[in-house]
Amino acid sequence: MKFAVLSGLILMCLAGIGNAEAKANDLASFHKDKGDGCKTCHQTPGKVADDSENYINGQCLSCHGDYSALKNPKLKIDPHNSHLGDIHCTSCHKGHEQSKVYCNECHSFDLKIPFNDAKKKEAWDAKWDQEKIQQAIAKGPIESTDVVVIGAGSAGYNAAIAAKQAGAKVILVEKAPFSGGNSMLAAGGMNAVGTPQQKAHHVEDKVEWFVEDTMKGGRYANDPKLVEILAEQSAAGVKWLESLGVNMDDLKRSGGARVDRTHRPADGRSAGPTIVQALRKAADKYGVETRLNSRAEKLVLNDDHQIVGVVVHGKHSGYYMLSAKSVVLTTGGYGYNKQMIAFYRPTFKGMTSSNNITATGDGINMAKEIGASMTDIDWIQAHPTIGMDSRILISETVRGVGAIMVNAEGKRFVSELTTRDRASDAILKQPGKFAWLVFDNQLYKKAKMVRGYDHLQMLKKADTIADLAKLTKMDAKLLAGTISDYNEYQKTGDDKAFHREDMPLNLTQPPYYAVKVAPGIHHTMGGVAIDTKAEVLDLQSWPIKGLYAAGEVTGGVHGYNRLGGNAIADTVVFGKIAGENAAENALKK
Repeated sequence: MKFAVLSGLILMCLAGIGNAEAKANDLASFHKDKGDGCKTCHQTPGKVADDSENYINGQCLSCHGDYSALKNPKLKIDPHNSHLGDIHCTSCHKGHEQSKVYCNECHSFDLKIPFNDAKKKEAWDAKWDQEKIQQAIAKGPIESTDVVVIGAGSAGYNAAIAAKQAGAKVILVEKAPFSGGNSMLAAGGMNAVGTPQQKAHHVEDKVEWFVEDTMKGGRYANDPKLVEILAEQSAAGVKWLESLGVNMDDLKRSGGARVDRTHRPADGRSAGPTIVQALRKAADKYGVETRLNSRAEKLVLNDDHQIVGVVVHGKHSGYYMLSAKSVVLTTGGYGYNKQMIAFYRPTFKGMTSSNNITATGDGINMAKEIGASMTDIDWIQAHPTIGMDSRILISETVRGVGAIMVNAEGKRFVSELTTRDRASDAILKQPGKFAWLVFDNQLYKKAKMVRGYDHLQMLKKADTIADLAKLTKMDAKLLAGTISDYNEYQKTGDDKAFHREDMPLNLTQPPYYAVKVAPGIHHTMGGVAIDTKAEVLDLQSWPIKGLYAAGEVTGGVHGYNRLGGNAIADTVVFGKIAGENAAENALKK
C-alpha cells in the first residue's frame, strides 16, 4: 500500500541507524535525537504547521524518498502499493502516539510497524465537544470563503472542482488523514447512456431505459425527477471525468440493467480508485484547497435560516468557524455507524460492512440538527458478494464479466445479474447463508481486480472442476453438472434456468477459481432530501438557503435499492450540479 507503513529493516536502512537507535520507543523520541531534532517535524516548536500535516509528510519524503523507493519485494503484502493511492505517511506513522497499519481497518495483514511503543492517547476526533463548538460560533469566523465542501470523496471532489471552475473560492474539508471516502473502495463503474463508448460497442440504449431500470430497481420509491437528471446528464458526467483525466472506455452490464451501460477503466483497474486519484490531481491543478484531518461538526445558520458557515474541528488547529455563503454536504452515508444501522434497520444489526470507516453519518446528523428533511433514511442495501469473514467487497463486475454463483452444494440458485437486494435475499436462503462465485482463467485474465483478490488469498484455485469441488467442499457431480448446463446456456444464449440476460464467458479454460461470499452492508439509500438543484430541503420541503448535498448523504435518487453503477453516476452528476449551484449562490451580488 502506498502509504508509509515501514518495516523496521527498511526504515533503518534508509535512515542509516544502528542498534542503539532501535531502542527509541516512538518516532518523536527517535527523531529528537537525530538530525535537526524536533525541527525534523515542527517548523515552530510544539506546533504542527497545518491539519493536513503537509510539512511533516514533505520531511518524510525528503529523507526516505517517495513510496516507490520503499517497496520491499520480500513482503508478501506491500504496504506501499495500495488502492488508496499516494496518501500521507502520517496516515499510519504517528510521532507522539501509537502508530497503526491503516490497511487493517479493513484487512487483517500481519504487518509490523516500527517505533510503536508510545503511550496511546485518545484520538483527536474521538468525540464532538459541543461546548467548544458553541465557543467557535460565539468567537465568529476566523476566515471566509465562498464555498465549503464537506467530505472529499467522489461527490466532494466533483463539487469542489465544479465550484472552483465556476469562479468560486473553495475549501474542501475531510475528517480522515487521506481523501477518497467510500468512493476509494468502489470497484464497478459508472452507469451512463448515450456515450461514444456505447456507440463504439454497438450498444443501443435510451435515457428512458436508464430511468425505467433505475426506478424498477428502486421499487419505484425513487424521486422520478432526480432519476431523470441522473440519466439525462450521465453521458456528460462521463465526458467530464474524461476531461479530468479518467479513462472510462470499457463497458459491462451491472445487475438490473437491460444493456451494457457501466463504464469503467479500459485497463481493468477498479473504477473508484482510478477516479479518485484523477480527481485529486485535478483539484490540485485547479487550486482547490483541501484540508485533511479536518472534521466539520456544525452547520451555522443566521436568523433567517440561511447558511453562513461551518464549524470545523482540526486535528492541530482545534475548533474554528469558516464563513461561507454556500456549503455542500458530500459526507457519504452511515454504513459504518453500527448504532445508526441498528436504529434504522434492526434486522441488519451486527452485519459486516464493506464501507470505509469514515461512513458514519456525520452529514446526516448535522443536517437533521438544523431541520433538514430526510428521505428513505431507513433503507439500507446489503451487497450480496462481500468476501466471507472479511470486509472486502467482491465487485459486481466479477459477475457481470461472467462468473456464476452457486450455493454450498454447487448449485446455481438465482440469476447472477439480478438486483442486489434480490441476490442478497437469495443467498440468505441458502445452506449456511453464503455462496461461491465460480469462474475460469478467461475471467481471471480479463478482470484485473480478480488478481487483487488472489493476492489477498481470497481465491480457491484448482486445475479441474472436481478438484475445485474438493477444495470448496461442494458436491463434485452437482458442480460439474451446473457448469456443464451453464456452458450450454452460454453457447445458445438462452439461460433456461434463471434467464440471465448476458453471459459473456463460458467456464471451459482451467485453472478454475472460486471465492466465498455473503451479504454485507454496502450502501445507505436514504439521507438528506434534495431538489433538482441539489439544494437541501427543510421539513416543509423548502430549500435551506446556501446548503447543498450530493452523493450517498442524500436520499431519493436510488429509492429502496440501488443498482450497481449508479452510485458513481450519482456522485459525478449531482456532485457537479451541487458545486455549480453552490458557486452561483455564493457569487451573487
